[in-house]
Amino acid sequence: MIVLDTHVWVWWVHGDARLPERQIKLLEENEAHGLGVSVISCWEIAKLVEYKRLILPCPVDEWFDQALAYPGVRLLDLTPRIAVESTQLPDAFHSDPADQLIVATARVYDSALLTADSKILSYPHVKILR
Repeated sequence: MIVLDTHVWVWWVHGDARLPERQIKLLEENEAHGLGVSVISCWEIAKLVEYKRLILPCPVDEWFDQALAYPGVRLLDLTPRIAVESTQLPDAFHSDPADQLIVATARVYDSALLTADSKILSYPHVKILR
């Protein structure tokens, strides 16, 4: 399984041109093994919609129903282990709690993370798909 950062999931569902062809290929190649989406990504998307920083083509709850039904998508719960891991990430990591939880999720599941976030890409303590 690979874990998807929030923006990668949104870009994939929307067919957004910001999702590079190599990442589309990685998504397609990993559908059979599982595409993990943290429940925190759902919260992050709902907040972006609330603040009108993300416009979806339908109500957010309908969007989740559709996006979570994509091939291979597996919703990953926030567990106590992930919560603790997010507060004990090795070395310096930036202070965005959603990113901390997504990185912790990938670490706990021992999975690679698919992201375009430069802060996460430069963090050496999480496996990254490039």
